[in-house]
Amino acid sequence: MQQVKEFLEFLNQYLGGSQWFVFLLLGTGLFFTFYLKFPQFRYFRFAVRIVKGKYDKDTDVGDASHFQALSTALSGTVGTGNIAGVALAIHIGGPAALFWMLVTALFGMTTKFVEVTISHKYRDVLPDGSISGGPMYYMKKRMNIRLKNGKVIKTGLWLGIFFALATILSSFGTGSLPQINSISNALFASFHIKQIVSGAVLTVLLALVIIGGIKRIAKVTSTLVPVMALFYFVGALFVIVTNYENIIPSFISIFSNVVTGTAAVGGFMGAGFAYAFNKGVNRGLFSNEAGQGSAPIAHSAARAHEPVSEGLVAILEPFIDTIVICTLTGLVLLASGAWHEKYPNQFQKADMVMLARVYNDKNPKDEQELFKMFNHQKTPPLFTGEVHVKKGRMTDSLTLINSQSIAENVEFTKEGKPFTGTIPVENGVVEIDKAGVTVTGKSLLHSAPLTTEAFKKSFLGDYGQYIVSIGLLLFAFSTAISWSYYGGRAMTFLFGPKSVIYYRFLYIIGFFFASFTDTSIVWALSYITIVLMALPNLTGLLVLHREIKSTIKQYWIDFRKEHPGEWTPE
Repeated sequence: MQQVKEFLEFLNQYLGGSQWFVFLLLGTGLFFTFYLKFPQFRYFRFAVRIVKGKYDKDTDVGDASHFQALSTALSGTVGTGNIAGVALAIHIGGPAALFWMLVTALFGMTTKFVEVTISHKYRDVLPDGSISGGPMYYMKKRMNIRLKNGKVIKTGLWLGIFFALATILSSFGTGSLPQINSISNALFASFHIKQIVSGAVLTVLLALVIIGGIKRIAKVTSTLVPVMALFYFVGALFVIVTNYENIIPSFISIFSNVVTGTAAVGGFMGAGFAYAFNKGVNRGLFSNEAGQGSAPIAHSAARAHEPVSEGLVAILEPFIDTIVICTLTGLVLLASGAWHEKYPNQFQKADMVMLARVYNDKNPKDEQELFKMFNHQKTPPLFTGEVHVKKGRMTDSLTLINSQSIAENVEFTKEGKPFTGTIPVENGVVEIDKAGVTVTGKSLLHSAPLTTEAFKKSFLGDYGQYIVSIGLLLFAFSTAISWSYYGGRAMTFLFGPKSVIYYRFLYIIGFFFASFTDTSIVWALSYITIVLMALPNLTGLLVLHREIKSTIKQYWIDFRKEHPGEWTPE
């Protein structure tokens, strides 16, 4: 399984982790931003009016209101990416990575607008009267190639099938298995609730929600999303206000190192421009999913007599998800100073690297060499052999890296007692599972543990960790709810409505088992499935750009006829 995980991570270096995907993602949003003359700014206020239901009609067709569709889509995007993803981006790329997350969201507002518009336009009404939509439908109906002799090559159908399969995989890899794993581990760390217990309880709740279909999902998410956003917002505000003197310096740090990268500070070894840019854009996509094609599945169910109004609603989604909530998390991390401080923690095998000589992060020469290592500019001298440990302490002249920082006060234990013996190391990989040892010490943190430490740095003290645990519970559980709907619509496209019940059964079973098993391989798979969804969707949007523009133009013509004298942004 470790080899499979390493292969998936290797493959992702040439997909989501590569620069070409970053440029395709940002480039699509940038193209439509200029092509449609900055709709994320011009249409923003009008989008708010639509969400309020000002222009709704009794004859509108759909399974959910504009607000419920927005809430369902938000519940799918507001998840661990907002708590753990921001922390990971800043941990790897420094404050500048948050800037690129915000840029991704800014252009992502336009991408969401166009992908929801075109998907809503080509949605299907099923025999039972329910709605099924998403990028796979516009691909099937509009992406076929017609030759001069009249023959049609069904490229659109195959693109739709490819997208739908990737959506099903991503529903497990993004929406279900890692989410419950994060919840159960957080509840165990904060409240000492066994993972299998929290998994069982939440599995029952999940089943009760998703079996009811989109109408029950929309009803639950429209209540859950505002509550969880308010809860997290108040908790984050506590941390920021407590560290009020760092608010302005934090804002400055986000923008001041955008071009140059972030210099070394504390245990953080620094990040170059390219690395911060790549990780910021990637985390931005993981957070708001703009261009991935998932949210259009939820928005396609919205009650509307034409597609553009729902596309306008989607503009608000990346704004709320990334520009508001992710910025809030970022300010908590930066204002608290937690992002560059080392904390006692238990090391994970995936985070550890053993280097073949001693490094000192206070030595400028060593610091520069580690900078190149962490930014993938230079391969460090990795150690291969056996590490000798006596009474829990390493006796060899080596350096253990954990979470991209030099580990301090490292201790090796076995069954709770100091370990004495040898531990095999292969190309820097410390085989702790073969030796049966646990490694602890001080190092930088990333993901949810980093956000947890940041939330402790307020007048709430240790109680701040409960905000993260409960926030993670609400965010991740709502994500699992929405992705069950996305996967179900993909199954409907591939195999028909009757197949959905079997998918839901597997989804619920996987959700339960993932609460107490390792899902690191699933995370690795999810990074790839995100790209596999985004590629055909972004391609389709670019190919259909003229139709998208004409559809939007016609909407404003019809709107002015129907509402003469009414203010419009056009």
